[in-house]
Amino acid sequence: MANAKNKDSDKPDAEKIKLVASNNRARFDYDLLQKYEAGLVLLGTEIKSIRAGHVTLQEAYCRLEEGELFLIKMHIPEYAMRGYVTHEPTRKRKLLLHKGEIRRIEQKIKERGLTLVPVRLYLKQGRAKIEIALAKGRKRHDKRQKVDKKESSRELRNIVR
Repeated sequence: MANAKNKDSDKPDAEKIKLVASNNRARFDYDLLQKYEAGLVLLGTEIKSIRAGHVTLQEAYCRLEEGELFLIKMHIPEYAMRGYVTHEPTRKRKLLLHKGEIRRIEQKIKERGLTLVPVRLYLKQGRAKIEIALAKGRKRHDKRQKVDKKESSRELRNIVR
């Protein structure tokens, strides 16, 4: 048994990621231009609730305030096994990015009128990470064109089969 290896050390980084929540509506409503990975400042009961998989990203958005990024309206319900300490489910949470990345994001938002959208929340090596994207909003006709394009490609694949 001395030669037994740790199973986790053999896995590449991609396998150590556990997807907790994703915002599919963001992919439909926006053209995602550039993605960033950010850490989150969380309380103990929040991370326990996230590990249990109880998170909603549907109404969440990011905002720049005084040179810092915040995630607003991400819903993390109260942890069921908590003691007397609890958290507010939709509180404002700070995102952790390098200062240079925040400056570049701020510059792009001001220049081009882009927005920051949370795309997915996952656990990476035991830490909660959120993928945010610089996005440009789609018009209604753009959304229709995308749906039509998907349907036509699906029909074409079915015909080829």
